[in-house]
Parts: sequence; C-alpha cells; structure tokens
Amino acid sequence: MADHPFNYDLFTIGAGSGGVRASRLSAMMGKKVAVAEEYRPGGACVIRGCVPKKFMVYASSYARHFKQAHGYGWEMGEPEFDWIRFRDAMSAEVDRLSGIYARNLTNAGVELFEDRAVVEGSNTVRLVNQNRTVTAKHILVAVGGTPNRDNDLPGVEYAISSNELFHLETLPRHIVIAGGGFIACEFAHIFAGLGVDTCLVYRGETVLRGFDDDIRTAVHKGLKEANVQVITHTVFEKIELVDEHAGLKRVTLKNGDVLDADQVVLAIGRDPCTRGLGLETAGVELDARGAIKVDAYSRTTANGIYAVGDVTNRINLTPVAIREGAAFVDTVYGSKPHACDHSTIARAVFTQPPVGTVGHTEAEARKEFDQIDIYKTVFRPMKGVITNPQDWMMMKLVVRTLDQVVLGVHLVGDEAPEIIQAVGIAVKAGLTKAQFDATCAVHPTLAEELVTMKDKVSPV
Repeated sequence: MADHPFNYDLFTIGAGSGGVRASRLSAMMGKKVAVAEEYRPGGACVIRGCVPKKFMVYASSYARHFKQAHGYGWEMGEPEFDWIRFRDAMSAEVDRLSGIYARNLTNAGVELFEDRAVVEGSNTVRLVNQNRTVTAKHILVAVGGTPNRDNDLPGVEYAISSNELFHLETLPRHIVIAGGGFIACEFAHIFAGLGVDTCLVYRGETVLRGFDDDIRTAVHKGLKEANVQVITHTVFEKIELVDEHAGLKRVTLKNGDVLDADQVVLAIGRDPCTRGLGLETAGVELDARGAIKVDAYSRTTANGIYAVGDVTNRINLTPVAIREGAAFVDTVYGSKPHACDHSTIARAVFTQPPVGTVGHTEAEARKEFDQIDIYKTVFRPMKGVITNPQDWMMMKLVVRTLDQVVLGVHLVGDEAPEIIQAVGIAVKAGLTKAQFDATCAVHPTLAEELVTMKDKVSPV
C-alpha cells in the first residue's frame, strides 16, 4: 500500500522497453504503479522499430540467398515475393508481442491506461482522453522519440517516415529515402532486396556519420553493390505530387537532380517526443533538441520526476533503456543508488552485410591517446567463396599501444551482430591484444579472424 497521500507511488508515461521494465520491477516491489500509453504497449522497438524492421531484413535477404544457392547446386524457379502476406504475418507477430507487454504489466499489478498523459505539476499527471488528473509521488517519463519531419520542406506532406513503412498497402516500385544514418541505410537495403528501385539521398560524403570510418566505407560500398543509387552532398529541395491517382511523387534535389518515386521517405533522424508533454509546468529542463536533461541517476531538474530511454537522448538503444529503467528502480525504491553505465556498449546495424561495433573508433582513439595500433583484415568468408554474388567481411581492432588494451572492435559482414555481442564482453572487460591472441580459434568460422590477426596496419 502507498505510504503517502498520492494516488500512486509511480506513474510512468510511456509503455516502451524502459518504462515497462521500471514499472514492472517497481510493482513487484510492492509499489502502486500506473502506466499511460497513447499508442500501443511495446514502444518503438516492438511496434515500429527493431522487431518489425528485423523481420523486413530477413525477408529482403532471401533474394540474395536464392541467387547464392545456385553455387551450392540448388536449382529453383524464379522466386516471387508476396508483400501483403509477409506484411500481415509481421503485423500479427507485433500484435502478439504488444499483447505480451500489456499482460506482463497487468500480471505484475501495474494499472495500464491506454491514454495520452501530460504532466501538470511535479506530482500531477492528466489523462487527456479521460480528462482527469491523478497524482504520484514519482513520475517517470519514458516516451521515447519520434521521426524528424522537417516541416519546413515544401511538400513534406507527401513524404512518410519509417513508422509508416511497416504498413504500406503495396510494395512500391520506386522509393527515395532521405538520410544517411542507420535507419536510412537499413531500409535502403531492405527495399533494394525486395526488388524495389531504391535511391538514397545523403547530405554528407559517406553514410553512417559517427561510426568508424572503415565501417562507413564498407557500408557505403555495400549499398552500391545492392544496386542502391546513392546520391551524396545534397538534400531535398521540394516534393511534389505528380499523379494523385497513381501516387507518383517528384523529388527535386538542391543539386538539380529530379527523382520520381511511388514513396518518399524521410529518415533524417529522430527527436525526443517531448512536445506538448507539459514538462515545463513542473520545471523539467530540456536541451536544444527537446531531450530531457537528466543526471547519471536519470533525475530531471524537477523534484520527483525522472526520465529514461530515448527521450533523454543519451544512447538511444532498447537494451540501454531497459538498463536505465532497472537502475531507476534500484535508485528510488531499492535504497541502492545505481547509475547505468553508458560506456563501451556494443551496437549492430542491420544493413546487408550487417555491422557490429563496440568501443572506440579509430578517430576517437587517436584523439584520446598518444599512440594506437590498428589491425584490419578484409576477406571472403568460406560460405561465399563459391557463390555469385560473393560475400566479404571486414574486421578491425583498435588497440592502445601503451598497454595493448583492445579499445574497439568493428565488423562488417554476415553474423557481425551475433559476433559483437560476445566480443563486447572482452572489450568491456579491458582485455588486451595478447589475450585475444592467446584464445584458440574455432575453425572454420568467421570470428576466428579476431584471434589470428597478427600484422598491424601502418597509419595513412
């Protein structure tokens, strides 16, 4: 039972991964907890992000697998892809997972409101659709992010975001995607793999800004090998509707190029979903991008209000939000203040081939330390040696010269996300190159290259 005059011990706004984890753990500790979710339980990851996107990656990768199967002696007819059948199966699985999130909350004793909630004070939340207020000793904001729409772009109303790509009525024949981050690159590969004429428009020179330069170069190369038309050093100038009945749009670029497409997608980043949330009324400070300012313990500038996940714009990954949610519970209800460790977090990008990365990039390491050693290899994996098209793999180790600690590992190639999960443990533990070398290889595998690289790469 609550030991204070509030309706709830904890009121969480947002039923994504971070909010759900914090709410369930709090309820299991005997706290009276409520969660408000205006869309569907599960958040971006389950509903319109990681999970359905990974299904789309799987679907699109089969086109390449069918071609490569010929090298292994398989003969088959011309494969056909049924977008409607796949889309509906994907949607059914998302529905199932969302239902599990909702049941897990209610089974833990959490009261779930399918409603939009806004903050009306340091201890007060208003449920918009029900038009009533409730009070809580602690408020946790876990509303995540939302796609950047670039509302100043003429014709922006004719473009969609990544949110809508999972629900297309038909598979487009031509698609133009704006952006060069991981979401843009992943969807460019997805639609190219599904046979869509795909164009990616990026303002920079090489995609995946912020990643290691060798990863960026490899992914850029992979896009072109997948027959994605990559146009760099320019952005959209305007979008026009050419044929409403056919749904044909025309994109004019700043460089003068004109592109026609059935679908135009803006994948130019995500912003914290704080607009209209009423945080100012409680004294919660936001940064220039609208992210909630928090300390190491996820405390905002308002007493009793906390925030976790993408809405804080720290490291926008589902597993990080989950850890932040758990750390919040330890800090507030567990009497053991615990700050989530945001260092050395492994990440994956599900391009084709995919990326696995953890730790320092080469540029970061060179800036921070006096001397570093680089080990790098590019090779053809065994599986792809006798196939057409052929596969390739890039592996790179960033090592601090002084003590030979492996600071970063960067992979591009099949199974890179699976490999980096295990290698991330070694990098997190601060293991040295000698300890990598002392580990006996598992043969024949892709990952054995990580423990057999001997020659350093000379600085350019």
